[in-house]
Amino acid sequence: MPVMRMRVTGSDDHARAIGNLLQSIDGIEHVEEVADLMPRLDDDDSSSAGLPDDQGPGVHELEVEAPNDLAVQRVRDAVEALAFDLDVLVEFENDADWNS
Repeated sequence: MPVMRMRVTGSDDHARAIGNLLQSIDGIEHVEEVADLMPRLDDDDSSSAGLPDDQGPGVHELEVEAPNDLAVQRVRDAVEALAFDLDVLVEFENDADWNS
């Protein structure tokens, strides 16, 4: 079963909208927001805390199990269309990684 991973750069509401879309696609049974494993180097008491560079859209990692390659393409097409409408950035992992 192919596993797709994508990174959504946008608000919590945007990530939730994409997650809802994914769950509505026929054949998709597992959609999960996975924890970001990359530790953030700045902390709350840092001298740079609160600077404009630190304030921006969140990053959300989503993992989707699709039943086959056709469903993977349907997911990708649907997510790209919604991301365009929401004006958010979505990055997909390489196609070769989907079957891991």
